[in-house]
Amino acid sequence: MTSIVVACVGDSGVAAGLGKKGATSDLTLFNAVQGDRQYVFVEPTRFPEKMVALTTALSMAHRCLLVVHGLTRSLAETIATVDLFDLPTAIVRGPSVGDDELRRALKGTRLEAEPIQTEEMPRLREMVGAWAAPDRPGPLRVPIDHAFPVKGVGAVALGLVAQGRLEAHAKLRLYPTALTVEVRSIQVHDVDRESATVGERVGVALKGIEASELARGQILAPDGSLPRTERWLGRDPKRCRYYRGSIVPGGRYHLGVGLDAYPVQVGSGSDPLELTVDRPISADPGSPGYLLDLSATTGARIVGRWRLEPAGPV
Repeated sequence: MTSIVVACVGDSGVAAGLGKKGATSDLTLFNAVQGDRQYVFVEPTRFPEKMVALTTALSMAHRCLLVVHGLTRSLAETIATVDLFDLPTAIVRGPSVGDDELRRALKGTRLEAEPIQTEEMPRLREMVGAWAAPDRPGPLRVPIDHAFPVKGVGAVALGLVAQGRLEAHAKLRLYPTALTVEVRSIQVHDVDRESATVGERVGVALKGIEASELARGQILAPDGSLPRTERWLGRDPKRCRYYRGSIVPGGRYHLGVGLDAYPVQVGSGSDPLELTVDRPISADPGSPGYLLDLSATTGARIVGRWRLEPAGPV
C-alpha cells in the first residue's frame, strides 16, 4: 500500500477537507484511505504560539501544502521556515489572496517559482492523489509522535515509519534511551498487521516499557544503528534571511531535530557550529538540525538549518 504524509501549513481548513480527524495535541492529524493509498495530513495546531509545532509538522512530512488565506506575520514566518526544509511544496491560495501579492511574499525563497493552486477540493484531492512517499532504504526508523496506555494492551506508541520495515515481535532500541522494547503488535488505520513499511502511520503496542516512559522525538530503531550524544557539529549552514538576531557564542537556543526541539548552547565555532544539547539525543549523521531562537520578538524565530554530525562519544 502506498502511503504519504503531508504537512498542511500556513492557514488551517484544507486538511479537514482531505481526511478524517485523528490524534490532536499541538499537532492535529487527519487520516484518509483511498484504494491502495494511505494519507496522513498534519497541521501545526498550536503555531504560531508554539514554533516547534511548525518544525515538527514539517519534519514528519514527505510533502508540504502551503495554504494562504491572508498575508499575515505568521504566514511570513511559515514561508521562511518552509524555505529551509527540503520538501516538495504545493502552494494553495484562498479567494481573498491574489497571485501577484502572493508572488511578492514568496520572492527570494525556493517557493517563488512554484505553481499556485486555487483552493478547490476536487483539484487538491486529484493533485495529492498522484503523490507517493519516497523510498528510503536503510535500517528501520520509527519516530514517535504520540503515546498512551491501553487497558489490556499496555503502552502504545504512534508514529510514522520513516525508513525501513517494522516487523511484529521485533526487539528494538528506544533511542536516545538505553531501553530495549519488543513490538507486541502493529496496527495501520486500526487494522492488525504483521509489518509496516515507509510512510505508513502505525500504532505499535510495546512490551517492556510503560506509556509514561515514551515521549515525542524518541525513535524505534535496531540497537547500535544510531549515535547518542549531547555534542554535535553543524555544517553546511543555510541561514534564514528573516532572522534579525545573530548567533552569539555561548548563547542559548533550541535545536529542532526530528520531531522535537531541545535547549542547546552554541560554542565558539562558526564552521562547523559547535552545539551542546542539554541531554543526549539521537539522529542519523547528516540529518538536518534547525536552530531556533524562541525568544525573538521580531522577524522569524528560526535562525537556519545545519547538517548535523556527532562530535562527542556515541
